[in-house]
Amino acid sequence: MIPLSLHMGVNFMVSTIVIGTQWGDEGKGKIVDLLAKDADLVARFNGGNNAGHTVVVGSKTYKFHLMPSGAIQGKQCLIGAGIALDPKVLSKEMSQLENREGLQLAIDPRTQIIMPWHNALDNAKETSKGDGKIGTTGRGIGPCYADRASRTGIRFCDLVDSKRLKEKIDREFEAKEKILKNVYNTEMPASKEEIFTEYNALGKEFAKYYADVSKEVSNALKTGKNVLFEGAQGTFLDNDFGTYPYVTSSHPTAGAIFTGLGIGIRPIERIIGIVKAYTTRVGEGPFVTELEDKIGEKIREKGKEFGTTTGRPRRVGWLDLVLLRTSIRLNGFTEIALTKLDVLTGLEKIMVCTKYECEGKTCKELPADLDKLAECKPVYKEMSGFEMDSSATSFDQLPKEAQEYVAFIEKELEIQAKIVSVGPGREETIVR
Repeated sequence: MIPLSLHMGVNFMVSTIVIGTQWGDEGKGKIVDLLAKDADLVARFNGGNNAGHTVVVGSKTYKFHLMPSGAIQGKQCLIGAGIALDPKVLSKEMSQLENREGLQLAIDPRTQIIMPWHNALDNAKETSKGDGKIGTTGRGIGPCYADRASRTGIRFCDLVDSKRLKEKIDREFEAKEKILKNVYNTEMPASKEEIFTEYNALGKEFAKYYADVSKEVSNALKTGKNVLFEGAQGTFLDNDFGTYPYVTSSHPTAGAIFTGLGIGIRPIERIIGIVKAYTTRVGEGPFVTELEDKIGEKIREKGKEFGTTTGRPRRVGWLDLVLLRTSIRLNGFTEIALTKLDVLTGLEKIMVCTKYECEGKTCKELPADLDKLAECKPVYKEMSGFEMDSSATSFDQLPKEAQEYVAFIEKELEIQAKIVSVGPGREETIVR
């Protein structure tokens, strides 16, 4: 592989946003880990532990849900106010790190805290929907963000203050208990005293990481430091612009860095869209290119398409350029990173969706109306399959058919694929 220190002439010393272009699970963790080598700070700005980033370094696999992926490179990691933070999950993730004692972690005092009643409400509400479920991970994200919107949430500044934490738990416990019991016919998972004892201990554990992340990031940008912004999930899980209501409760698009971290609007030099070489999604909702056959099953097994957070099998389909054109518009990508190209090896033919047929018309971008999207049919371009492994060290060492596949994507989307991942490992990456 090309030494990452050389990067083939690409300037990595700029601030960069990494965003999922599809429905998440595109391989953002690996790309963030790759780029973190030259970053000064790595900052998370949206979502919670409903997202999972996997990083493979040598023989070791790290699975993060809250910890920024730059932690493996020993970088300063920041968790912004836009995060829904489950401190129990973060504590467990930190135990993976060999350099835990030297961990440079900052958590914004305004970050919302996921409490046990959030998980209970999330699962109870989803169960009550029956066939109308949206496929939530049940991690309490939605109820936590709902409390933020209704101004009743418990924040990190409350978690680290025993007196304030007790007051907030006293205030919220009975109200949530009534909802669980009277609306969903279920119980609170623990007593008020048990919850306070557990979370007060967590507050003491994390108090040393208290920092104004908004100020930290703003100062870093002002002084010319390289900030890497790590997005969670994918564009079409966005609460406004995704396939609503089959979406998350935050904004996984590039614009969310400004509100999620509390920084002023400014140009960002690199906005990288992470594109899986095919398409997957978890949960319910329309999926125009979905494969429900042996080919889909083969891709799922070869790509290990099972949720990092839930373990659920992901739905699999061909690459959807209609989806990606819309993603490029919503995020303003300057380039893309194509991941899991190696998973397609061995297929005789590969299909790429170039446009949709809907209501007697063709469209090259996603309809805004979910009902119309559900009626769309894919129009495919057939391409030759290829045989490859992860030993390629440059783009011209890839099979001709694989090069043609990447070139076709670039031409259709009018954007360059400057990074091509040919395996799960950090070193199995071609930087063009």
